[in-house]
Amino acid sequence: MVVEAKAKNPPSFEDALAKLEAIVESMESGDVPLAALLAKFEEGTALLKICEARLKDAELKIEQLKQQKDGSAVLSPLAVGRDA
Repeated sequence: MVVEAKAKNPPSFEDALAKLEAIVESMESGDVPLAALLAKFEEGTALLKICEARLKDAELKIEQLKQQKDGSAVLSPLAVGRDA
């Protein structure tokens, strides 16, 4: 039942990203037992999919907004990510 509730109301991009960052931080600490580590990895994978889907949706909306008045689309690469 908990999984169904999460599927119906997924977290926002910002919430999912914050949870994902917290999971990564706890996993990197090295203090997590193996069973918990696997559970965190599974949760992180699900959150990553949510973030990727939200970014893809945003990219599609941006492309739609960039359409010219004559109906032809102006597609330009969307720079997504962090500077390394």
